[in-house]
Amino acid sequence: MKPRLPLASDPVTAAPTPSGLTRRQVLQVATTLGLSASAVAAGLALSGRDTSAGRPPPARLRDHRVPAAPGAVELAIARGPDAVENVRRAVEALGGMAAFVRPGDRVLIKPNVGWNRLPEQAANTQPDVVAQVVRMVRAAGAARVWVSDFPVNNPERCFERSGIRAAVGGAGGDLVFPDGGSFRDVEVGGHVVPLAEMLWPLVEADKVINLPVVKQHGLSLATLGMKNWYGVVGGHRARMHQAVHRAIVDLAACIRPTLTILDGTRALVANGPSGGSLDDVRRLDTVAAAVDPVALDAFGASLLGLAPAEVAFIVEAEKAGLGRSDWRSLKTSEVGG
Repeated sequence: MKPRLPLASDPVTAAPTPSGLTRRQVLQVATTLGLSASAVAAGLALSGRDTSAGRPPPARLRDHRVPAAPGAVELAIARGPDAVENVRRAVEALGGMAAFVRPGDRVLIKPNVGWNRLPEQAANTQPDVVAQVVRMVRAAGAARVWVSDFPVNNPERCFERSGIRAAVGGAGGDLVFPDGGSFRDVEVGGHVVPLAEMLWPLVEADKVINLPVVKQHGLSLATLGMKNWYGVVGGHRARMHQAVHRAIVDLAACIRPTLTILDGTRALVANGPSGGSLDDVRRLDTVAAAVDPVALDAFGASLLGLAPAEVAFIVEAEKAGLGRSDWRSLKTSEVGG
């Protein structure tokens, strides 16, 4: 049996091997695993990334951001017991959904639906938050509203037990279920993730809305907006955990969403990312929205009691020019409390 191999860990310019990685990258992976370079190259060539055998070339994702109006609010924070109202107030503070979605747009909404958990357990985005975003996108005139994720647990059970299947259907969205035909090869171009299989709506969508939940994570310390992109990746994505912070930044540099709305209604503050015990859940009744993914993750980290400098992927994302970790320096609107 061929070993399951991690992706490469350093950008180089040498000629690529049949796997799509450079020979230097193959040697680096081999050194990490204690294998021969030939074994690594063979395993990568058989990993499904070779596009020479009839597979279409990898897609390149568009930049889904839209220009901000001069003087616009950059970070909106809404607090209160009504999660639906918090979503509405946060998005309205940024100019309303019409500032991001145009009539006729095809829109992907990407919640966190990773786990077979009830809403009260806070392992997934709250279903009423998902439903409200679907309704707002539809009201802005979107032609299609896709909602999708690739759960860690059984997808049928995750979408059902989380309440998100019913929420999407009731709000008029289209649930794109992850199956064998749901993924396309995408050129990521990252240090750790050069190529990836990603959910097809991410390739087809005109606009993308990231809809993560606030959670503690045993490996990356926090699961927020940038970490939520793990859920669009197919294949053996667990190998990305060998360089988790760099992999998060690779995905965040490739996927530039139109808007991120952070669900802090219920936060999983311990034993994440899957949780299970209600003792690990804290009701924060907070929703925040921003275009800057680094700033929003830094704010989300503060809800978990973490400073941005403690979370390596936030530090690395700022170094990569993906945003600002000093969220307090943004023009901010805060309502409720």
